[in-house]
This record gives sequence, structure tokens and C-alpha cells, in this order.
Amino acid sequence: MNRYPWWKYTLLALALLVGLLYTLPNLYGEAPAVQISSGKATLKLDASILPRIDKALADAGLKPDLVQFEGSSVKARFDNTDVQLKAKDAIAKALNPDPADPSYIVALNLLARTPNWLVGLRALPMYLGLDLRGGVHFLMQVDMKSALTKKAESTTGDMRNLMRDKDIRHSGIGRDGNDVVIRLRDAATRSRALAVLLEAMPDQQWTEAAEGSDFKLSGSLKPASARAVQEAALKQNITTLHNRVNELGVAEPVIQQQGLDRVVVQLPGVQDTAKAKDIIGRTATLEVRLANTSAEALEALRGAGPVPFGSEKYLEKDGAPIIVYRQVILTGENLTDAQPGFDSQNHEPAVHLTLDAKGARTFRDVTRDNINKRMAILLFEKGKGEVVTAPVIRSEIAGGRVQISGRMTSNEAADTALLLRAGSLAAPMEIIEERTIGPTLGAENIAKGFASVGYGFAAIAVFMCCYYLLFGAISTLALAFNLLLLIAVLSMLQATLTLPGIAAIALTLGMAIDSNVLINERVREELRNGSSPQAAISTGYERAFATILDSNITTLIAGLALLAFGSGFVRGFAVVHCLGIMTSMFSAVMFSRGLVNFWYGRQKKLKGVSIGQVWKPAATPASGTAVQSTGQV
Repeated sequence: MNRYPWWKYTLLALALLVGLLYTLPNLYGEAPAVQISSGKATLKLDASILPRIDKALADAGLKPDLVQFEGSSVKARFDNTDVQLKAKDAIAKALNPDPADPSYIVALNLLARTPNWLVGLRALPMYLGLDLRGGVHFLMQVDMKSALTKKAESTTGDMRNLMRDKDIRHSGIGRDGNDVVIRLRDAATRSRALAVLLEAMPDQQWTEAAEGSDFKLSGSLKPASARAVQEAALKQNITTLHNRVNELGVAEPVIQQQGLDRVVVQLPGVQDTAKAKDIIGRTATLEVRLANTSAEALEALRGAGPVPFGSEKYLEKDGAPIIVYRQVILTGENLTDAQPGFDSQNHEPAVHLTLDAKGARTFRDVTRDNINKRMAILLFEKGKGEVVTAPVIRSEIAGGRVQISGRMTSNEAADTALLLRAGSLAAPMEIIEERTIGPTLGAENIAKGFASVGYGFAAIAVFMCCYYLLFGAISTLALAFNLLLLIAVLSMLQATLTLPGIAAIALTLGMAIDSNVLINERVREELRNGSSPQAAISTGYERAFATILDSNITTLIAGLALLAFGSGFVRGFAVVHCLGIMTSMFSAVMFSRGLVNFWYGRQKKLKGVSIGQVWKPAATPASGTAVQSTGQV
């Protein structure tokens, strides 16, 4: 009756092993570390830098515990802060010969002490949120009106170019708010213009009207197109912010959308709010210039002469020098999109650019007059310019569609498109909320949060053991198993633990033990009704399961509602809450019954169970009194 098949015990043992394995990394804590990331937009970090870092540390007589390439940065872990500071100076000196123009950012950080064998199994600790680790929090408002205005200005320029190409005469093209307006002299011309505009600009909806002697066409973005413009602006801003916070050396920055027009930026470990504001709010400028290939420029490249007047010298990504004219042909304001792709002729990786009307006309004229010459695309940040790419002009390029190809891989094409697309913010942003949490307060929050969970668990364990005896001890073990599974799942998901998350863990303990209370009281009820101990155990678990399932499902619905409609800390609470409900169902029902079956199921003639006091009717009804049983029934 109360026997588990071997496969159920194997499943429980496997769950226990996985829980221990993935909970273990959270017990090792963090160690001082140095993080190396790219300091320039055109410099991509890869694993090839590891030998340079190892050599710099070896020359300085320093031995790291671990050096690993992860994502887009390299992290080196050390025993103590003294070695960490020395390593930072040694690495910075080796990687940045010119401190005034650093190519790499070398920042102090913290890295988990997780052993390599656990890392190899992808057993990693949970991240600590801003309220536990300290740092800065910004809530930023994106000016969506500016994004729509920018789109309207681009559309106005495109209309002028389109009317000129189609030889349609008009009385003027302008803007009325975010609507574009074209005035024509007669109805026939208006009909012709409308047909052209409907084909060339399907994202606009057009309205015909008369204004005095003029025939007018007004175009406004369709609601779906307006939403797409706003979403694209928000995504570009988030991508740009991700690129910029790398300079701060933040291990796990949180940059995410909140609502329709807001962005949350959380930088754990950063205490310099002024520097964070400067990095986040700075602007980058994109410029297109022609390369100077004159004899004087070639002599300057060989080091045999000065840079010609009206020109400047820059470095390409491979370190080769290039001399370009100071005259700017196009800027980033003329670039509306940049996407990676492939050349239609030779299928090589390429970058496809889209220019606005003004940029398209300028680019057509420049490419027509400078065939077989190089054109450099430069990105300026903090007053310093770097060459993103410098392709050769093969033919005249008209229509505002530009393709850059040759000598690049698919990854390089994607990176170049990202640089060109996200060099600057698509729409202005304003910081509307700002918070700074110190590391001391974060450590205090951790101590208090874990203490609350620990004291709560201890109080529950004492009560259950005193009130339900052996069944209470089994319930406590099931509760510990539930806590183990919950932390393991959060670690496997690489979740970020915050104070609301700790509160959700504490709430999970109360909800999980409630299921065991229902089971224990059901078993007691069966014993009071005169059932045998084995039958009471079996019936108690079976009848309690329906109640436990109903209560957990209703609570899960509330948790899913918080997850779907909440944001920020509310979502963090909801994630832990929902996971805790699922792990508690497994531990309270299956694990606790497995322990009960293992202890009592082997006894064929079971006379009693240790479940605390059970009140029964008197043995002789005539006496009219009741007797109290002992802890053994």
C-alpha cells in the first residue's frame, strides 16, 4: 500500500543530487577580480587577448586563480584585494601603452569563487540585484515625439526627392506637426502624385483636401507604422546603452524596457553616479569622408612627410593608417538604418545602409565623381575618431541604398551594422528617477534577508517537530528539500536575486509547509475515524492532494498575473513565487511521502505512527468520556 517503486526513489535521489549540485555554487561567495573590456567602439574583444593578459601577470609576478573569456570581456580572479590592485595596474600598463588613449577598459570587479569543475557543469551562482550588491538605478523616459518628428523630417525629404525623380511639379512640401503635406496646382497632378506616394510610401495614410486654389495631400503614419518607429527607437536606445555601460566595467548590468517609453538601467557595483550619467548620456557622431590618395598623402603614410593640409590621419580596425579629408560628406543624421546581409552578386557578407533623401542625393553625386576611390566611415566619441570601415567606391550609388562589402566575415558585418546603427541615441532620453545604494547597505540587506529566511525556517521546524513528532521532522526535511530545489532552479536560470526575491522565498516556505500540515491533519483524521495506520497514511495523502492542488493553482494564477502585468521588483517577486509553488508541490507531496513510505512502508504489521496527539472517542460509549492517545497511535 505504502510502497514506492524503485524508479520513484531514483527520481527523488536524482532531484536531490541536482539540487545539491546547482545550489553549491552559491555557498562559495565572491572573490576580487579584474575585468577587461573594449574601450573603443571599433575594437572587439575576443579570446586572442588571453595570452597578453597571462604574460602581463607573469611579468608582474602575479598568479591569478582563474582567467576566462566570457561574453565580450575577460575576467581574472585573485585571492585578495592587494593582488587585485597590483594586477589591475599591470594589465592596464600592458594593454594601454598610451594612458591618454586607452584601447581597453581595466576595471575592478567581483567574481564568483565557483570551482572549475562546477563551472564546467554550468553550475553557476545566482546574480545579486542592485539592492543586495549596491550600485545605481536610473529610470529613463524616451522622448517618443522626437522619434516621430525625426521620421516626419526624413519622410519630407524623401518626398521632395521622389517628386523630383518622377517630374511631378508641386507648390511646396512641408510638415504640419508630424504630418507631411504636399501642395499641388490641379486635381490631375494630385491624382498622379497620390498614385506615386501610395506605391513608394505604404506606411503613410493619405488624405485629400483643398486649400484655396491649391490641391493638398496630407500624409500621416499609420498606427502600426508609428508603433514600429517608436519600438525601433526604443530598441536602438537600449542597444546604445548596452554598448556604453561596458565602459563602466559592470558585471551584470540590467537595461530593459519598462512600459512603452521607459528604460530601466541598473548598474550593480557602480557608486560614481556622475560618471554613470556621463557615460549614459554622451553622444557619438558618425561621419563619412573621402580618403586622400594624393602623392603627399602616400608619402605621409610611409612616414616620409607631414599630413597634407586639410586632411587628418586615422587608424583602421587592423591598425593600418589612412588619411582622409577633413570635409564631411555625410553624418549619422543622414543614416536611417544599417543591417547585415550578403552581396547579391558574390554572396559575401555585407552591410546594407539606408540614407534619407538629402543623404541619398549627396551620396549619389559623391560616388559618381569618385569611382575607384576609398570612402571612410568614422565614429567619433569623446572627441576621438576611429575608422569603422573604408570601402572602395565601385560605381555610382543612387536611391539611398548603400552596400558595404569586401574583406569581412558575417560577424564583422553584424558588428559594423550595429556600430553604424547604434552610434547615437535614436531619440532623446531624460532621467526621471535616480537611486544610489551603497555596498554597505547591500551587504546589510543580504544579511537581514538571509537571516529572516533562516529564522523563519528554524521556527517552522521547531513547531512541526514538536506538534507532529516524526511526521513533523519529515515535513521539515521536505521543506529543506523544497528550499534546495528552489535555489537550484534559480541558479540554473541565472536569475538575479533581489530583496523581493528573498521575501518570495520566505513566503514559499510558509506555503510549502501548509501543504504538509494539510497532509498531517488528514492522516490524523483517518486515525480518529478508526483506520489502520497504513490505511490512514495512504488515504491521508490521497485526499489531501486535491486540496493542495486547488490551493496552489489559485495561488499560481495570482503569481502569473503579477508576472504578466508587473515590472521591476514585482516581476522578480513573481518569478520566485511561481517557481516556489511548483517546487513545493513536488517536495510536499512526492518527497515527503517517499520518506514516510521508506520509514513505515516496510513494516507489515504497523501498530502506530508518530504524528503527535490524536483524539479518539472513548472505547466504551457508556462512560461518556474521551481519552487522549499518546504520540504513538
